[in-house]
Amino acid sequence: MPWTQTGASGCVPHMKRLVARLIAGIIVLVPVALVPATAGAAEGTSRELTVMSRNIYLGADLDPAAAATTIPQLLGEVAAIYAHVVGTDVPARMGAIADEIAANDPDLVGLQEVSLWSVTGPTPFPGFDFLAILQAQLAARGEAYSVAATSWNADIGPLPLVAPCGGTVGACTVRMQDRDVILVRDTTPGLEVGNPRSGDYAAQVVVSSPAGPLSFARGWATVDGTYAGKRFRFANSHLEVERFGTVQLAQGLEFLQVVKAPGTVVAVGDFNSAADGSNTPTYAALTADYFRDAWWAGSGPGLTCCQDTSLSNATSELDKRIDLVLTHAAHPLDAAVVGATPFRATPPWYAADHAGVVATVRVR
Repeated sequence: MPWTQTGASGCVPHMKRLVARLIAGIIVLVPVALVPATAGAAEGTSRELTVMSRNIYLGADLDPAAAATTIPQLLGEVAAIYAHVVGTDVPARMGAIADEIAANDPDLVGLQEVSLWSVTGPTPFPGFDFLAILQAQLAARGEAYSVAATSWNADIGPLPLVAPCGGTVGACTVRMQDRDVILVRDTTPGLEVGNPRSGDYAAQVVVSSPAGPLSFARGWATVDGTYAGKRFRFANSHLEVERFGTVQLAQGLEFLQVVKAPGTVVAVGDFNSAADGSNTPTYAALTADYFRDAWWAGSGPGLTCCQDTSLSNATSELDKRIDLVLTHAAHPLDAAVVGATPFRATPPWYAADHAGVVATVRVR
């Protein structure tokens, strides 16, 4: 029979080479199978990535200013909003979030509501750059994270800041710029990211105000990377709130299109759509065909939203799961909520009005 022939054109030498390769493969595979996952990660050979989604809270509810119908009312609301931001103790909150990151060592972090409050004039309160403060807090803890991508979203102001400027209109101004930011851990062996992309959604909510149209613009950011030789895309976004469900759904569908890529895709964010389907259909659209919710690897309800805007509620008010880690062509191994309990004994007790989500996924 043909397969028994020998010689230069026969099949036995080929069979011998095949057997040799199989034996070599077994020799290689056996020790690898016995190496703990932690050792593989230390050498940069593991395919397990830990990711985090964290809404760090801009510090106040902007709705009262958006609802103002007169200039005096608007000025009063703007002053109250900025006083509220100051009262939430931004440096302490960013320190608490830095503690969360240091405790979990995520390789990639998607941050939402990374506010930049800029103030001009003789006010005793400086502005707050949440990103700079957080990075300083991380560095103080020996954690090295770099900004990999940024989505610049809402840009509101400058608006007159009557208080604390002696009531003189125009003496001080305040401006709020919103960002979604992707951080990458500098010390993860074998992790490389690049090709940062970002954009605004086509569908946006715009409201009328005495100062003109106001929009809390929403956007997305992505990076492409390799880990242990495997390609992946990491995406971050913050979709519109549930009362504008039609716009939110349009943004979610657009997000699906811009983040798709060959290989593994991991998406994190505050999607503002309850996983139990109780408010908007966006979660169902995101997870219908393409994405898988990593929370299946977690335990409990995984509630992430929302504490009182003052962050001073004695009892947690988290009642919905809207902060998500979504995966495509990846296997979620575990998931947990972080930041759901007070970080100190006096208000503000919570680092943000949301809790965060940390998940470990295996890149395929």
